[in-house]
Amino acid sequence: MYTTTEQNKDSQMSGHGAPQIDLSTFKPEETSRLKLAIVAASWHTQIMDGLLDGALRAAKDAGISEPTVLRVPGTFELPVAAARLAPHFDAVVALGVVIRGGTPHFEYVCEAATLGLTEVSVRTGIPVGFGVLTCDTEQQGIDRAGLPGSTEDKGHEAVTAALATAVTLKQFS
Repeated sequence: MYTTTEQNKDSQMSGHGAPQIDLSTFKPEETSRLKLAIVAASWHTQIMDGLLDGALRAAKDAGISEPTVLRVPGTFELPVAAARLAPHFDAVVALGVVIRGGTPHFEYVCEAATLGLTEVSVRTGIPVGFGVLTCDTEQQGIDRAGLPGSTEDKGHEAVTAALATAVTLKQFS
């Protein structure tokens, strides 16, 4: 179900050592019946479009034809939207990107989003896929957004992780 692939040890990419989760190892009835919500920020359109496309592709791969998609202004708004949606879904995925600038804004937004989304997941017991990119440069976001030429597809990974967790936790309902 979960395997780890070795990637270039010199890689600075966040995906180094990440598990490869294959949803096809789950029974189709386990994933296709899950109710999935995807909350996506609107800043950095190119990156966000890539993240959302990857997320929708992962949902389709799992047999979920119509996940609920909600767009919010920015990454800071992801936790409140996830909190509102979580009680109505089996899994929620939050997609956003924050690119470091010259002020402490980066740290504040990243910390608020991370802590807020963690709180939603723990408080509700609903898996929240973390598809928030925290990058030093726009190019790092592009590299992780699942766009043509990207080395990673964090939108797809966030949905896959959330759905795999939801299936795993179903046995404890």
